[in-house]
Amino acid sequence: MAGTNPRAVRIAALIQRVIASSVESHLHDSRLNGITITEVRVTNDLQIANVYWTILGHEGHQEGERKRAQQALHQAKGRLRTLVGSKAGLRLTPQLRFIYDEVPGEATEIEDILTVTRRRDAELAQLRENATFAGEADPYKHDDDEADTAEADAVEADTTAVVDDDTTTVAEPTPSAAQTASEVEEAETTPDINHDGE
Repeated sequence: MAGTNPRAVRIAALIQRVIASSVESHLHDSRLNGITITEVRVTNDLQIANVYWTILGHEGHQEGERKRAQQALHQAKGRLRTLVGSKAGLRLTPQLRFIYDEVPGEATEIEDILTVTRRRDAELAQLRENATFAGEADPYKHDDDEADTAEADAVEADTTAVVDDDTTTVAEPTPSAAQTASEVEEAETTPDINHDGE
């Protein structure tokens, strides 16, 4: 577990500086050319230091250069631990573990994906500018259009206009068959009341 202890954080920064300078000045190994120490994390008990590193390799030879650098760091682990102990002045020097840092490579892949996405977005924006609608620009009905249509239908259904030569008369709506039958029944069942005093 990486240290959250302030002393562990301070020692991790010190170990990072010592290893980075020692790789350049004390270790004369061509396999370590282009190596970068990206981060060091020390556990809270100060027993283990995880050293994250990456290498800037040549195109097409990255995997081989990475394996050779890993082998060189593994071989120089004891010497680097001795240098860290002497320069840092620690009573107990943490054990060094070298871990290849995948983040820079993944960041490059993500950057490539973003570049392709930006290019595709630009192409789609250009197609959108030249595009035209297949039908009307606004194919949806609006509330005011529906109200006008419903009003016109209601007026047309309620009244009918009869046009004779020169005169126009408006006829009352004709009752439906159900209304006529109910009125006839009502008339038959209602008794005639004579209010003449008889």
